[in-house]
Amino acid sequence: MLERSTAPKSGENTWLWLLKIISGVLVIVLLFVHLVVNHLVPSEGLLSYEEVIAYVTTPGIALMEMTFLVVVVSHSLIGLRSIILDLNPSPGLLRVVNWVLAIIGVAAVVYGIWLMQMLVAQAA
Repeated sequence: MLERSTAPKSGENTWLWLLKIISGVLVIVLLFVHLVVNHLVPSEGLLSYEEVIAYVTTPGIALMEMTFLVVVVSHSLIGLRSIILDLNPSPGLLRVVNWVLAIIGVAAVVYGIWLMQMLVAQAA
């Protein structure tokens, strides 16, 4: 018979779990706002390139899109880490996974913010 343990898995952290739950809710809310603003508000269907540039230059919209980026990247990488924890990696391998995921996350967010700034600069 399998014995069930109530102890947390090695490498689990309450704060990361809480961040994953909060970011999951934020992903749903921001995705809804993103879809409504991008696809339901324009009366002519999809936005043209020029309309996207004008849309992104709005400070509130740019902030919302960058927040959406950070929340999605964080939620997905914390979720991927949770899946990897189910495989019971060694502590050394888990440290490597943590660093790799952190580097991927920072690179994705930096690239996304850089891309947003390039779009805004094009409009100027």
